Amino acid sequence: MPGLEWLAPLMFAVALILIFSGYPVAFALGGTSLVFAIIGVSSGYFDWHLMLALPDRLFGIMSNYTLLAIPFFIFMGAMLEKSHLARDLLHTIGLLFGPIRGGLTIAVIFVGVLLAAATGIVGASVVAMGMISLPVMLSNGYSKELSAGVITATGTLGQIIPPSIVLVVLADQLGVSVGDLFIGALVPGILLAVLYAAYATGIAVFKPSAAPAIPKKARDVEHGELLRKVFFVMLPPLLLIFVVLGSIFAGIATPTESGALGAVGAMGLAALNRRLNMTALKRTMEETAKLTSMVMMLLIASTAFALIFRGLDGGIWIEDLLINLPGGVIGFLILANLSIFILGFFIDFFEIAFIIIPLMVVPAAHLLSPMLGVPETTALVWFGVMVGMNLQTSFLTPPFGFALFYLRGVAPPEITTGAIYRGVIPFIGIQVVGLILLILIPELVLWAL
Repeated sequence: MPGLEWLAPLMFAVALILIFSGYPVAFALGGTSLVFAIIGVSSGYFDWHLMLALPDRLFGIMSNYTLLAIPFFIFMGAMLEKSHLARDLLHTIGLLFGPIRGGLTIAVIFVGVLLAAATGIVGASVVAMGMISLPVMLSNGYSKELSAGVITATGTLGQIIPPSIVLVVLADQLGVSVGDLFIGALVPGILLAVLYAAYATGIAVFKPSAAPAIPKKARDVEHGELLRKVFFVMLPPLLLIFVVLGSIFAGIATPTESGALGAVGAMGLAALNRRLNMTALKRTMEETAKLTSMVMMLLIASTAFALIFRGLDGGIWIEDLLINLPGGVIGFLILANLSIFILGFFIDFFEIAFIIIPLMVVPAAHLLSPMLGVPETTALVWFGVMVGMNLQTSFLTPPFGFALFYLRGVAPPEITTGAIYRGVIPFIGIQVVGLILLILIPELVLWAL
């Protein structure tokens, strides 16, 4: 409506101000939506009939079969953590790599990749790895900086290594197949893990005092006992993740069905190891309910926000702004990466996914499809992987990176905040290299699409 074009930008600004003030995000979005719905109706921009679309959209969320994968994957990861199977896995891999310098960092990266695949939540991965592996690394003479850096960096792999909750949510918001996003993110995720391992190996070679071999007496175990641990402790979780991912990639099962299989499989592994008790089950269910409820509340609030924002022609404003940026597609990529990177300092991924990503879908599809020479849906898969990798970098970057605060909360007193900050700097550089490679070599994502 002429003269009221400022309402949409004002609504967006008010929502961000409330979020940055520390007010709960779901309530900030819901309250802003309600206030601007009243303003929109009072000013004649639209009438109350617009609000009739909200129940239909909420029913669409409740009937979205793909979103059922979220509680299943959370349950699978939480069960592996709460039953201490992840701790046993780290101990076994540490025994395998212990004889070589830097072996523990390789073990931490390997287990971190598995936890990332199992949990898909940065906070859960960093906290679990911090509690399990940090005391072991410090007691074996590893550098505080290297220990903190490799744990936080590996924990953020939960953003991009499938099956990731982050990728499930991104697929829903981008309107692409979860399976395609999983396939697209697989190579970039593994590439980052390999780069981390290469850096850790370099530290062990050129600065051996920072990453010594585990003393023989600490890893003194019979050959038969080691084989037993490898067979019964390491192989079953690997097999579970392989089955979950393989069923999705092969098209045998949907992500939701594979998530259910993973949840049941995690309980089966816990039972085989005599760890499936009421305490572990209760803690797993509580974690699953808490995280799932948070995601659903944010999704409902963001749906209301998106409805009113588009009713105020905010979608048109955003699309015109992003499509007509100086530099075209390069300008869009710079702005998208910078805005997501900066917002990642202050708000969680789910909030970014539900607030920011929907506003970028149309411009991303319109601009990236010609650049990549692929259909718009495929271009959005590439964009989704880029967003996940960008947020990994944001969550690692001092002074506001979320992963730093997660590790600080479980680190012993001898690990200072400064040591954590210094430790992540090399891994931030690796993340930036990975992001640049992703942009320069789109085939890292598009190879199987």
